[in-house]
Amino acid sequence: MGNNQPEREYEEKRLKQTISFAKEQLKQAEESAEKKKSEIVEAKKEVRENTTHSITNLYSSDDFEALIELSQSINPVTDKIVDYEEEKHKILLLENMIKSPYFARIDFKFDDEDAFEQIYIGRSSLRKNSYEEMYVYDWRSPIASIFYRFMKGEAFYDAPCGRIAGELSLKRQYEIKNSILEYFFDTDIEIVDEFLRQLLSQNTTAKMKAIVETIQQDQDVIIRDMENDLLMVQGVAGSGKTSIALHRAAYLMYQGLQTKLSANNIMILSPNTIFEQYISQVLPELGENNVVSLVFEDILHTILEGRKIQSKNNFLEHLIGDSPYKEIIRKSMEFKTSKRFVHMLDQFLSDIPYQWIPFDDVYYEGKCVVGKEALKEKILGRKETPLGIRLEQLEDYILEEIFGTGQGQHEEKILVKQKIQKFIKIDIIALYQILFHEEAYFYSLLQNDTESETIKKIWNYTRENLEFRRLSYDDAIAITYLYLKIYGTNQYKNIKQVVIDEAQDYYPLQYEIFRLLFSNAKFTILGDMKQTLGKREDITLYEQIQKILNKKKSSLILLEKSFRCTNEILNFSLKFIEHNTEIKSFNRKGDNTQVLVADDSKSLIEHIVNEVKLCQEKGFQSIGLICKTEHNSIQLFQKIKDKLDIALITHRSTSDLRGVFIIPVYMSKGLEFDAVLICDADSQNYQDEDDKNLLYVACTRALHRLSAFCEKEISPLIS
Repeated sequence: MGNNQPEREYEEKRLKQTISFAKEQLKQAEESAEKKKSEIVEAKKEVRENTTHSITNLYSSDDFEALIELSQSINPVTDKIVDYEEEKHKILLLENMIKSPYFARIDFKFDDEDAFEQIYIGRSSLRKNSYEEMYVYDWRSPIASIFYRFMKGEAFYDAPCGRIAGELSLKRQYEIKNSILEYFFDTDIEIVDEFLRQLLSQNTTAKMKAIVETIQQDQDVIIRDMENDLLMVQGVAGSGKTSIALHRAAYLMYQGLQTKLSANNIMILSPNTIFEQYISQVLPELGENNVVSLVFEDILHTILEGRKIQSKNNFLEHLIGDSPYKEIIRKSMEFKTSKRFVHMLDQFLSDIPYQWIPFDDVYYEGKCVVGKEALKEKILGRKETPLGIRLEQLEDYILEEIFGTGQGQHEEKILVKQKIQKFIKIDIIALYQILFHEEAYFYSLLQNDTESETIKKIWNYTRENLEFRRLSYDDAIAITYLYLKIYGTNQYKNIKQVVIDEAQDYYPLQYEIFRLLFSNAKFTILGDMKQTLGKREDITLYEQIQKILNKKKSSLILLEKSFRCTNEILNFSLKFIEHNTEIKSFNRKGDNTQVLVADDSKSLIEHIVNEVKLCQEKGFQSIGLICKTEHNSIQLFQKIKDKLDIALITHRSTSDLRGVFIIPVYMSKGLEFDAVLICDADSQNYQDEDDKNLLYVACTRALHRLSAFCEKEISPLIS
């Protein structure tokens, strides 16, 4: 690899030169940061000395000028802090640049020029000095796309000024670690397979890594897409969907220099908090600030503040475990998040002002000031204003009718306000309860019902839950939808781009909520229908998403090549899914997958402990023991914790995915481990069609080694 002596010498010299430019700029940035730091200290001191009025008097009206004076003194300090933080960010980029300034080079000749230009590509850009030529190009710059998309020969890239064509004569890749050139090689295939294979053969870390060196052509198209308002990606397990999502966020921020898009304008919706921690390092590695990240439950808690809601994990535990309520929970969730129920909720919303608000005549000092019919009339107009806002405005109208524009006695106003609260304030949960209290009304909204037995069961089950003040996960979703339709929200109006991972696990009603929450945003949605949890889903889900989000321009892209697993692991995993899609493996060989059946609990634990020790001897960094549920995970942990140094990952965990750990299958989604042990692969746990998906998810978490263990009888799905 890169043994040609003169070339090697040239590249060594070029690297040295790049590092010396970076060091020079680092020194300047550090000096500048120090200077800015002392300016901040100085400015703060000045604020203290110059604000002659004592802070305690600032908020009296006499000292309004003092308040203005203080804010004028503070502004320069705030500006200086922003400058200082920018300088610190620059220092971080330069420190990383010194360790590894670039990973690729292309030689490109523009159509109207004679000579080839050497373009070096790294994680961030470097100029010789502020004005001179670019010495290293950021991987997100338009010209860098040539490296990802073209073989030698004619090539082009799209720049802000239009398409620029030319010829590509060289594609070179480098491995540079701690400022030392380990090797380089030239390639005329996509991203050289050998290089990618070598990277994939390394052990995984507790955090996800950036993949800028190995982005494939079809991945690059997704990362750089600026055309679509809704970009959907259906990708097989291990096709790099999450990496693409994060690199796309970094690319959008880079583009944001033109479109004023910064980290706080981008939102990533993660499947769970473990996953959030796992991806937390990727954007900083790419030289960007971390974007806002949420799990769906955060949205529910923000909107239904103070209410105790069933967690998603608890819901999944019942849905995929052996809960006696499993079937009714599944049916209830499917019904309450369906298009049909959305229509019912919408009809209910339009009936509320007519039927479900207890308007009353308003009396003051013994006479009727405003009649209930007049109040209803007031509410029925202005449909474009959310109902909750119209009701709040009604309060001002009533007070004005009674007291005119004058002040009125404070106590009197409070008394009137208390009287009218019952029809001005909406208790959103009590409102939702009407649907499961007024049976005749519920069925009138349902119209032509064909599954009355199932619906009846769902109705009774929900009524009981609500009566006992249990707010199950599906009801919390429906109530959140009602709340947003009644009150609207401006909480996320600054969000311009939303990235949703594990898209197949959300239900149609949740997409309705995303539409209401992120009304100004474009969406990137990534999923794999074969990895759906607790429901059956196919590719038509993307059509539903498209209809719900209703964006001008949308596109669906398929990724069919898996990079994660070895051939052996992938072939074993494919047993659990239908082969209507061609999943292409990235031809990497490894250990055979093994299945071990133990006679009793004691020997099962022995087998598992031996396998973990073998994996440790092989030098694997992350070893995941996957169980079907949290309940099974806790039981295994109790039996094994004295025999191994092991962590239990539950929905309350904050620990890193380092070393050896036990994790429920639904929390392992999106993650990858060097070795996976499926620890409860018996016929009790895995028996039906839905369990196939769970096994597929569990198997495809493994990079290098996979084994399945069970006591007594192996699952028929495996045998």
